[in-house]
Amino acid sequence: MLAAIRANEFLRVIELGERFGVSEVTVRADLDALAALGEVRRVHGGAMLISNPRAERSFEDQRTSHAEEKAAIARAAAALVSNGDVVALDVGTTTTALATALGARQDLTAATVVTNGLNIALELERAVYYLQETLPHAGTDVRALVVGERVVASIERVGEGWRTNLARGGRARALRLDGERERLCVRAAAALGADYAGVDLLRTTEGTDYVLEVNGIPGWQGVERTTGVDVAAALAQHLETVVG
Repeated sequence: MLAAIRANEFLRVIELGERFGVSEVTVRADLDALAALGEVRRVHGGAMLISNPRAERSFEDQRTSHAEEKAAIARAAAALVSNGDVVALDVGTTTTALATALGARQDLTAATVVTNGLNIALELERAVYYLQETLPHAGTDVRALVVGERVVASIERVGEGWRTNLARGGRARALRLDGERERLCVRAAAALGADYAGVDLLRTTEGTDYVLEVNGIPGWQGVERTTGVDVAAALAQHLETVVG
């Protein structure tokens, strides 16, 4: 991601998300981590390259400095955490050591860590296990954009494997949802209180529709190109209705 910003000097969050095939939430977290390291400057809607970044020690250099003291602090702090606790960790080398200490506690099975540091999240990744059921399907899914209480545009995405992201080589075609699937998308967005959302549906080989994701900040460029629907206009119209 840093290499892409260096090549372009400025990139928007939505562009980075489409380029790397990740959500805009993930992009923002990565940009915050890069900004904390002094590599980029966060600006509205994206990030720009710092032309003359201050000369400072790298994160790895700082991490190895006083490593034993930081590890001792981390072990003492980790011992204070109990199951059911919620811990907030900011970016830093000592907090990274704390993340390592928390991950090493085998007796800690139900604590939650909230962090804006990508390195801390990666440090804790080995302590988190995700079990997801594989749903047999035909290699397609649906992305529907919900504005207010209606689906303004929807596409069917087709991939060679289980990934159908357009940024990963997936193909898209315009799709008009039937009433049942449209109502499912609207209900999914409403369940999260989202006036605008991207809802992903997957239909299994048995014909059952599953809601895979509800994205509160979806990009619409791919949907707009495929369907010709002016999503920005639909959002503006809805906003006028809400504001009155």
